[in-house]
Amino acid sequence: MRRFGIFSTVILSTLFGTASLAYPQHDQQDEKQNQSDRREGKNRQQPNEKAPKPQPPPAQQRSQDQQQQQRAHRQEQQQNHPPRNQDQQQQDQRQQQRQEQNQARQRAQQQRAQQENDQRKNDLQKNDLQKNDEQNQARQQQRRTQNQQQAQDRLQQQRAEQQQQNQDRQRTQQQQQQQNQQQNARQQERLSQDRQRQLIEQQKQRVTQYRQREDEDRGQAQQQNAQLQQQNRMSQFRFQQEYRERERQEQLRFRAERDHDYDRDPYYYTAPSYRYSRGGRYYETNEYGANYLRQAINTGYQEGYRAGEADRQDRWHSDYRDSFAYRDANFGYNSYYLDQDDYRYYFREGFQRGYDDGFNSHYHYGRYSEGRRSILESFSVQILGFQSLR
Repeated sequence: MRRFGIFSTVILSTLFGTASLAYPQHDQQDEKQNQSDRREGKNRQQPNEKAPKPQPPPAQQRSQDQQQQQRAHRQEQQQNHPPRNQDQQQQDQRQQQRQEQNQARQRAQQQRAQQENDQRKNDLQKNDLQKNDEQNQARQQQRRTQNQQQAQDRLQQQRAEQQQQNQDRQRTQQQQQQQNQQQNARQQERLSQDRQRQLIEQQKQRVTQYRQREDEDRGQAQQQNAQLQQQNRMSQFRFQQEYRERERQEQLRFRAERDHDYDRDPYYYTAPSYRYSRGGRYYETNEYGANYLRQAINTGYQEGYRAGEADRQDRWHSDYRDSFAYRDANFGYNSYYLDQDDYRYYFREGFQRGYDDGFNSHYHYGRYSEGRRSILESFSVQILGFQSLR
């Protein structure tokens, strides 16, 4: 170690000595150059000492001034900044290399940081895409589950409805069978022969009375037609004409049945099964008479609807009693099974409700189905008020 220190001291001394010798040599060269320039100037001035010194051109003067300034600046730099030795240059090179290496490392770090940042972004995007895919798959699975559940619910509902329909059909069939059995039982309960002959005699009297009243009804219809023409109620006039024509056709069919077979008609030997009241009195009838009463109400509803519709078209005030069909109340009556007064009473009950629906253009008491109007069964039951005798 001591030898290495002595050797280092000798090397440094030699380097500093060489540098100190280099500076005086450079100064001596500059001094010699200046002396040479002064001698040349004296030699140029000796032949013509008396002649005035020629003045250099302005451009040359400026060039000389610049050269002098440059030499002075160079000397000042040499004094202030002595020339660097080889070790210092190597140090500078190494330092510059270190700086370049540091800069390269910084650039590499920046690149790595940018790559890491890009990688993180890519990872985040991949995670987002994966989450979206998972969410979409979950929603699709949920939709499939819901659709399957809805399909199962619909299937169960259809099965339940089918089962309910089957039960309703079976219940209806059972009720129909029971009704048929009851009807057969009632039919088997035949009336006595005396009662049968009594009903047949009443029927024949009704037929005679019905034919005698036809002429009276014809005269009333003619008076009503003249009144409607004077009032200019042409829709009501047409309805009354059609009503009289349809009634005439029915009467022709009834008259053609001169020989009615009473012995084979079940109405005359079947026992009563219903009781109903009218005008404070009770009456009894069997299933065939009850059906005829229902027919009277329904026929009255149909004719009442036409009469009300005609008054609405004529812009006439609502008055079902003013109609000839309401006062007549014989359309559909064939004198069988019922007295004419019974039929006319229930015909007018249906006519009144049909007139209201026709005049107001709605179906409150009835309905329209398959080209036919009919009163609702609930109102028919309410009007008749049947009480079962069985």
